[in-house]
Amino acid sequence: MTRVAAVQSAVTDLDVPANLARLRRRLGALPDDVALAVLPEHYLTGFAPDRRLREVALDREGPELAAVRSLAADHSIHVLVGFVERGGGDLYNAAAYVTPRATTVYRKRHLWGGERGLLTPGGDRVVVETPVGRAGLVTCYDLNFVAESAAFADEQVDALLATGAWPAAHGDNWRLLVRARALDGVRWVVAAGRTGRRASPGGRQVTYNGRSAVARPDGGLAAELDRAERDLIVDLDSATLERARRTVGSVDPDDRS
Repeated sequence: MTRVAAVQSAVTDLDVPANLARLRRRLGALPDDVALAVLPEHYLTGFAPDRRLREVALDREGPELAAVRSLAADHSIHVLVGFVERGGGDLYNAAAYVTPRATTVYRKRHLWGGERGLLTPGGDRVVVETPVGRAGLVTCYDLNFVAESAAFADEQVDALLATGAWPAAHGDNWRLLVRARALDGVRWVVAAGRTGRRASPGGRQVTYNGRSAVARPDGGLAAELDRAERDLIVDLDSATLERARRTVGSVDPDDRS
């Protein structure tokens, strides 16, 4: 068994110190036996669909990601956390997979809505070694694309780790896609969603879905949250993954016991 946490949280837009402080509190509150924590999209920087985003974008080699790595070491945990990255003059919607010794960055390949005028899509898929096995990294809208799921199936990953800031208006789609991406790849999906609200230009507010979830390799939900700021803590069992793969024939029938 490996214990994981989807840390469902609000985010303070354009306030990196506040979000780092929140991260410190949330990781410190997790049980000591949690081996992997997944946090929402944009978690460290927040998001705004305008030029202010450039002012808070982070360098992957900067002190903020170094601080996350120190927290990972302090708590003996692996962490996936979203942020807006500055790189080569462009901005990216990024997610950092942080261990006590190293940081691996994934840049979101499929941009949504207001992101497209501000951010550059990433080019590479990323697979990392985690406490639950090999895992593919995806961000929010990436879940819509079956080609991404198929590529990770070819990589034979044991899990997808998803950071999200999904609009509440489309909450049913989030739940469906988390389950579908588990089933079509026969793997775990650990998906952490942003909750709370964000002010938008023109006085509108975006309400976030929350609904963090862990989906089983058979497409069922092991557990999910509502919209409260809470931790979803689930034990992932390698035997469950193996049974699902045998059931659907994704292992050689000659290897069946």
